[in-house]
Amino acid sequence: MNAPRVTRTVLAVPGHRQNMLQSAAASAADAVFIDLEDAVPLDKKREALDGAVQALNTLDWQGKWVSVRINTTAHGIAVHEVDTLVRDAARLDAVLVPKVENIATVHEVERRLRERAAEHRPLAIEALIETARGLVCVDDIAASSERLVALHFGVGDFAASIGARTVEIGGAHAGYAHTAKTDDGHYSTTALDLWTYPMMRLLVAARAFGLRAIDGPCGAFRDAVLTRAWALKAAAMGYDGKQVIHPSQIDPTRAAFSPTDDEVRDARRTIEALEAAQAAGLAAVSLDGKLVDFANVRMAQRVLAMADA
Repeated sequence: MNAPRVTRTVLAVPGHRQNMLQSAAASAADAVFIDLEDAVPLDKKREALDGAVQALNTLDWQGKWVSVRINTTAHGIAVHEVDTLVRDAARLDAVLVPKVENIATVHEVERRLRERAAEHRPLAIEALIETARGLVCVDDIAASSERLVALHFGVGDFAASIGARTVEIGGAHAGYAHTAKTDDGHYSTTALDLWTYPMMRLLVAARAFGLRAIDGPCGAFRDAVLTRAWALKAAAMGYDGKQVIHPSQIDPTRAAFSPTDDEVRDARRTIEALEAAQAAGLAAVSLDGKLVDFANVRMAQRVLAMADA
């Protein structure tokens, strides 16, 4: 089962807020996940489930990939939520499972989908990796099911899981930095990226097993500069997209995941240069003082695929 090709922007919306659901359906986001978990108060869980089903059945989602983030408990997944969605929500594309830490959770969701979904409706599974244990087991999780199509990085809960000293989703404490003393006795401090390791760890697992990789959100949703900068980091690493928590983040995030005109031009020149080299019986060529071979072409093709998305 293949994931949707374009998921640059994945808009999160709580299931109990019908006005937000309507806005999400009409938005320019590539994908939407309807939340039954963290964005929903405890006394609104049933309302959120009913709202998700209603929205999936009545709103025009315009070809978007739509998933629902279910709840989990100490005993496993919220079985009644999965069963209700499979039975009643005809427009559902995938179940997004939070805080996945082992393959047993994925297999439990897979079993419920297999038993209750019609043969012509192969619902997908997406997994949120948002704890230290989940990251340690991410390779096994990524390989656990043919229904699994994407891994999401849950940066907020992951920060809590490792004890990071920050309360900003996607951000890092200013103290996480490298301080050095220069020869003249002065000090210089360089900020470090707290999330490089878990993001790359998740990305490699996703790529190894043919899954899409989706970064967690920028919590500063009114800050267009941070929104775009953090999205650009994920895009530069190779992520397919990023969660957004407000419609205002859609445009800057999409822009970050779209190659620039210069990048597209360079990619085309790279491919053309090697095609000319092949015609001359060569497997590599110099372009602008740099060696170009088939590895460069594969990278260039990825850039063009992103530009065409």
